[in-house]
Amino acid sequence: MRIFFTGGSGKAGKHVAAHLAEQGHDVTNADLVPLGHPDVADLRVDLTDIGETYSAMAGLARMEELELAEKPAYDAVVHFAAVPRILLTTDAATYATNVLSTYNVLEAATRLGIRKVVFASSETTYGICFAQGDRRPLYVPVDEDHPTVPEDSYAMSKVAGEVTARSFQARTGTDVYGLRINNVIEPHEYAELFPAFLADPSLRRRNIFAYIDTRDLGQLVQRCLEVDGLGYEVFNVANADMSVAVTTDEVRERFYAGVEQRREMGRDETFYSIDKARDLLGYAPRHSWRDVLDDPSAAVAPQPDGK
Repeated sequence: MRIFFTGGSGKAGKHVAAHLAEQGHDVTNADLVPLGHPDVADLRVDLTDIGETYSAMAGLARMEELELAEKPAYDAVVHFAAVPRILLTTDAATYATNVLSTYNVLEAATRLGIRKVVFASSETTYGICFAQGDRRPLYVPVDEDHPTVPEDSYAMSKVAGEVTARSFQARTGTDVYGLRINNVIEPHEYAELFPAFLADPSLRRRNIFAYIDTRDLGQLVQRCLEVDGLGYEVFNVANADMSVAVTTDEVRERFYAGVEQRREMGRDETFYSIDKARDLLGYAPRHSWRDVLDDPSAAVAPQPDGK
């Protein structure tokens, strides 16, 4: 597929854009800074400008495309570009940048007849990550039906983006899939960050004790591109286990006392439900911090003499 990928130079985007290129897709990175990957075309685009967005999405990406008999069109858009969290700029700028760029990307994509759009939403839409003080989910595990009423500018912009995406899908019938992406972890960060998480699970309370490995995020985006006909859907995106070593029972007792539990959960199962992505997309996360670090809560196997 020929893919218009926005934000391909960001923390998550650089891995996913590269993954898609490695799968044989023709990827154009539309960003304010270049990615510099040999198999990804870089195009500097200000997505808050509707003219630039249209021009980039309707135009060429590489010099080699001049040799084609006619100008190629994009088959899909993957929209990751955003101010990625609060406190990087003002709240007003965060909200305005994210909402306007998402509108412009969806407007250009659907007007140009592109039939698949995958866009990055966020775990923050559930109102827990950037809440003032301690905020707990209404129930666990948190699935896509959980209310999304956040109070911070970043998460508000992501909720607005979901509403905008749903409306464009209703207008055009384009497949538009939103990804409520949890805390993005690069492979090297397991050794750097996770020892502290394993020692103090409270550090992961705001992320609902979840995480997403960039390699599994790439797999999920690939599945979104391969699965057609779902219309508008949003998906939680996380790995299968928690980012802490304590068990689900211990997390419930310590952090979620009194919170409704809607089904039985596995010993290490994420509280950020990925059942929908598994069922509708065939998502099958393959990675875990346990591939790199020892699990301090793992039971020691008994010796033959019983000691």
